Amino acid sequence: MSARKADTLGGLAAIVGIGATEFSKDSGRSELKLAVEAVQAALDDAGLTPADVDGLVTFTMDTSPEISVAQACGIGDLTFFSRVHYGGGAACATVQQAALAVATGVAEVVVCYRAFNERSGRRFGSGVQHREPSAEGAALGWSLPFGLLTPASWVAMAAQRYLYAYGLKPEVFGHVAVTDRRHAATNPAAYFHGKPITLAEHAASRWIVEPLRLLDCCQETDGGQAIVVTSVERARDLPCPPAVIMAAAQGAGRGQEQMTSFYRDDLTGLPEMGVVARQLWRSGGLTPADIDVAILYDHFTPFVLMQLEEFGFCGRGEAAGFVAEDALPLNTHGGQLGEAYLHGMNGIAEAVRQIRGTSVNQVPGAARTLVTAGTGVPTSGLLLGADG
Repeated sequence: MSARKADTLGGLAAIVGIGATEFSKDSGRSELKLAVEAVQAALDDAGLTPADVDGLVTFTMDTSPEISVAQACGIGDLTFFSRVHYGGGAACATVQQAALAVATGVAEVVVCYRAFNERSGRRFGSGVQHREPSAEGAALGWSLPFGLLTPASWVAMAAQRYLYAYGLKPEVFGHVAVTDRRHAATNPAAYFHGKPITLAEHAASRWIVEPLRLLDCCQETDGGQAIVVTSVERARDLPCPPAVIMAAAQGAGRGQEQMTSFYRDDLTGLPEMGVVARQLWRSGGLTPADIDVAILYDHFTPFVLMQLEEFGFCGRGEAAGFVAEDALPLNTHGGQLGEAYLHGMNGIAEAVRQIRGTSVNQVPGAARTLVTAGTGVPTSGLLLGADG
């Protein structure tokens, strides 16, 4: 995919099925079982069967490989299987790879999935416990000895610089947390259903790593989510209105590292998401004014603000005010702060519901949605739209 011109993927594939397990703190079953449940739920939603599937895509940092899921689901021959690297940054890229496979005829029906016991099992928020030597891991050697051991500590460095550069206080991050929890409060699938928060409660929550408070950090979740992708032509014969993939992009910026890109010239933005934004707007033929709903990856509140600025919804340093004004429907499922932390896959599902008109926090007439994947790492994004 060229970063200099529009690509031609848009309009050739669509999301036709979404399915998830319940979101919990202790699933009581294996990650493979969670994956199978989510995949089957997504196929049921799409009106398809395991026999229709010939492609699977997942992430790295996943204990359920494609062939294991295929076998456990009763899926037959696979002509396409893939894993995308960089944790949460892979979410939208799984759909991109599925769309590429469908558009080129490599596969006809591809299921993207993510399933883990991220609360009762391995907790990503606990940070680096042990790491085998690797080229990318060497970058951590410049940070770990100084106590930067967790994702929160890595994000805190950029967040502190952002506040300093624009003369802001940590309280501005609360607008994202309050917005997410307001939507989660009316979402029965959300862990924080019925539990909105106020700006005062955000400001009173305990410090995790200054300037990040507890309510700036996403929860940890057990669960699974799956997404079914096929051609637009086939989608029109299936039960649910398709969410057409108008554009899909991956991005890594200059000087990119995994969460520790501290040696760039500027720490107040997310260059990797800037790469994604430019390609989505270029290939999708849209602008920020065309977006009805934004589902932005919210593992930490400061990076939501930076994403809004990278996509051009507002000026640099202005995103907190933009969110406070409810200028754009944002994370209508409650996000990872409010609904569940499924590495962004549940956000893709919410974007599909908005296109279908079935969200519990439905935006009237929503026809175009923006979805992003994990930030601070090489990342990805999608533009989804209604058919026709």
